[in-house]
Formats: sequence, C-alpha cells, structure tokens
Amino acid sequence: MKRGRFFGLIHKAEHAECEERFEGKGIGRKIYTMRPIAKWGMALLAFIILVILGSGGVLWYVWSSNLPYIGSLKEYRPPVITEVYSSDGALIGRFWKEKRIVIPLEQMPDHLIEAFVAAEDARFFEHRGLDFIGITRALVRNIKAGRIEQGASTITQQVARSLLLKSMKRTYRRKVREAILALQIEKHFTKQKILFLYLNQIYLGHGAYGVEAASLTYFGKPASELTLAESALLAGLPQAPARYSPVRHMERAKARQKYVLQRMREEGFITKEQESLALAEPIHIVTKDHSVFAKAPYFTEYVRQYLLDKYGKERLYGGGLKVYTTVNLKMQEAAQKALERGLRELDKREGYRGPLRHLEPNEIALYLAQQGEKLNNFKLIPGTILEALVIEVNDQEKRAIVQLGETKGVLPLSRMKWARKPNPEIPYYHPQAKLTKVSDAIQPGDVILVRLEKKEPDSKWWVVSLEQEPIIQGAILCMEPDSGKVRAMVGGRDFFTSQF
Repeated sequence: MKRGRFFGLIHKAEHAECEERFEGKGIGRKIYTMRPIAKWGMALLAFIILVILGSGGVLWYVWSSNLPYIGSLKEYRPPVITEVYSSDGALIGRFWKEKRIVIPLEQMPDHLIEAFVAAEDARFFEHRGLDFIGITRALVRNIKAGRIEQGASTITQQVARSLLLKSMKRTYRRKVREAILALQIEKHFTKQKILFLYLNQIYLGHGAYGVEAASLTYFGKPASELTLAESALLAGLPQAPARYSPVRHMERAKARQKYVLQRMREEGFITKEQESLALAEPIHIVTKDHSVFAKAPYFTEYVRQYLLDKYGKERLYGGGLKVYTTVNLKMQEAAQKALERGLRELDKREGYRGPLRHLEPNEIALYLAQQGEKLNNFKLIPGTILEALVIEVNDQEKRAIVQLGETKGVLPLSRMKWARKPNPEIPYYHPQAKLTKVSDAIQPGDVILVRLEKKEPDSKWWVVSLEQEPIIQGAILCMEPDSGKVRAMVGGRDFFTSQF
C-alpha cells in the first residue's frame, strides 16, 4: 500500500509540476488558440471539396446535355458501297464515299471477333460500358504527363464516338459525353449488337471501313475466310491504321500482330501452340489494285452519270445500291481487243514516227540498270508491249538486236516493214511504202517499243515486232436491234488516258 501511494504521489506531483511549467511558459494558451485554426482549415477543405463537386456536377450537366439519340443505332445504315454488275452477274464497278460492306456477326469467324476484343477491350463481356480500372490507369498517366496521352476507351465507347459523336478530338468534354452514351448503349443493346456495329464501322486503313472491306482490301478475300494470323493482323490496325499498314510497314504490322496474338493467349482465346503457328504463317498482302472498273470503264462511267442524275450523290456513293446492267463482258472484251487492233493497224499505215528517245553511250548503263529493276518481277509473255534498247543493227542479215532487261530479242525486218517515214503523198499499199532497210528506221542507242511474239527455238531470246502508240482514237457501240440493250461500249483506247 505504501508503495502504491508513493508512486501515486509521485505521479500527482509530476503532473502538477508539468502543468505549472507549461502554464508558466504559455504553452497551454497556444494549444487553446490552435483549435479555431483547425476548425477554419476543416471548413476551407470542405468548401473546396464542395466547389469541386459542384463544378463537376455543373460540367457533367452541361456536357451531358443535348446528347445524340442512341435510338438511331437500331437502324444502322452507314454509307455502303454501290455495286454495278454485268448481265452475267460479274462485278464491273464500285462507287463509295466510305468503302464499307456490312456483314452480320455470323459471317465473321470467332477468332476474328476474339482478336479485336483481346486487343481493344479485353473486359468487354464483363463491364457495362466503362472500364474503371483502365480509366484509373489512363487518368494517372495523363496527370503525370500534363495532357491527354492515353485513352481507356472500351469498344462501346468507340461505337459511341464513331457513330454518335463523330469526333476524334481528345478533350475531357468529349470523354464525359462518350462515357454517358456508352452507359446508355450498354443498357439498351446487347453485346452482340455492339460488336456488330463496331466491326462494321471501324476504320482499318487504305480507305477500308469494317472488317469485310478491310479483308478484301488487304487479302483479296471475304472476312469469313480469314485465318487466325490474318485476323490478328487486322485487329492490330485500329490504334493507328497508317502506322501499322501491312502494305507500307509490314514489320510494324507484324509486331502489332504479335501483340494481339499474345493478348489472345493471355485471355484464353487461343493456346500457346496456336499462337506460335499463327506467328509463323506467311502473310500475303494484295499489293495491286485489281480494279473491276477496268472491265468496262466507259460503260460503267455512263452508268455512274445516269445514277448520279437519277438518285443523287448521297444515294449513289452511300446507298449501297445493287445495279444490274445489260453489258456482256465477253462481247465487251472482244470489242476492246478489236478496237485496239484496228487503231494500231490504222496508225501504222501512216508510217513510223521514230523511237521514243536516243541514248548516248554514257547513258546506256544507267538505263539498262533501271530497266532490269522494272522487269525483275515482271513476267514476259507473248503479246506484251514494252520498251527495248537497240544494241545492234545488221542490214545484211535484215535484223536488229534489242536488250530486254537481262534477256535479248531479235527484231527481223519482216516485223517492221510498216515503219516507213510518214508521207501523206504515198498510200500505205504502194510498193514504195514498204521499209527495205532496218537502219532506215532505227539505230543503236534508240529506245523503242516492241511486242513480244515468241521465244527463239532452243534459245532464251525473244522474237519481237516493232510497235508505236497510236495517236488516233475510235469507239465501238454494240446494241441489240430488237431490244435496244447495249451489250458492249468502248469509247477509246484507254479510259484512264482519255474519258472522252
């Protein structure tokens, strides 16, 4: 008990001493005066929070007002390609504002859909329009950068932006409106409908909108036939179609494809073995534009003008019209060949206007190097007309030798007898109108046009004939007299040279 009281007294004494010391130095009064400061600080903090919340609420209200009507998505009618067909069902023309062919999800392979989901919005089937984890990550990065550097747009947000807002400018106002619309879209549409809109609307480079047009543009086949490797390549394009273009930047496109396949594996869409096989698969890109317009250009252009006058610009270039015409492609091809042959024969009757140009000895090496590059991947077949360099003229043997890239050709006098000097006083059938010497028409160093006729027996050399481009034009119109149906229409030698 004494021990307890002793310690109790010591405690009371120490406490009294401390109070006296503190009061004597005025410390107690300072503690008393800090309480109002703390209250004011808490009040100020609360006021700032209220201002921020209020401002945010006002901005949310202002930015969310006058939002586009999402019901328009139910009747999805984007600009679609107008197609023109011949009488036998062959495609002869396409007209578009946006090169797009709308197809249902059922015509898209599963790995194509999964590739886009893995690359663009892995949690698409889990969230309800907004990915808050992605938004937080992007917000932190943007605050650190001091500007909007990274987005966290879900597929639904991209649909809202492309089809309703139609704005690519990165602003917080657009992001708020985009988020509100995404929530509304998810509430009123199924995930399948959203994917349908996204995969038909998205821009994938080289003028192609949607996966079907992109598949035809890059691979020359419909989306339903795409392999896993090809699908992953397409799914890598939305971020930057020009930068990752497989036509111009295959290495970048392959790197992006690798990323998409990796994400597909991580999300459980494919196995490691499937990923490896897809990465090893060669990608064949359609590098040449095999224009269907070239089949009957003058006829198709006439149809275009008619449609423009009858239906207007918007419907022609975005209405997805299917136009069936009377032209017969076999007759059209025969007419084009007949006109070309006839114009060349008529032009030759007037004589030879001379070589394309003449090269000096110091210019020949460079010309041959450039010609070799051009012909390196060019398949030489009979009937082809191309440039050749005269390297030898032999009047005694009545022939000339020409250089054709890495091979040579023989030009006999018999295949250039028409090449007299133009003289309107002498008709083409007169005996004096025939060429008697090779050297009267061409000389070594001349660059001329020749037609490949046939290969020399037991030789890599070609037998060639002399040609020149006609300067005259002509036309053919083939019409059924009973019905008035136009079966062939050719307005000149080359539509892309002259549309008259």
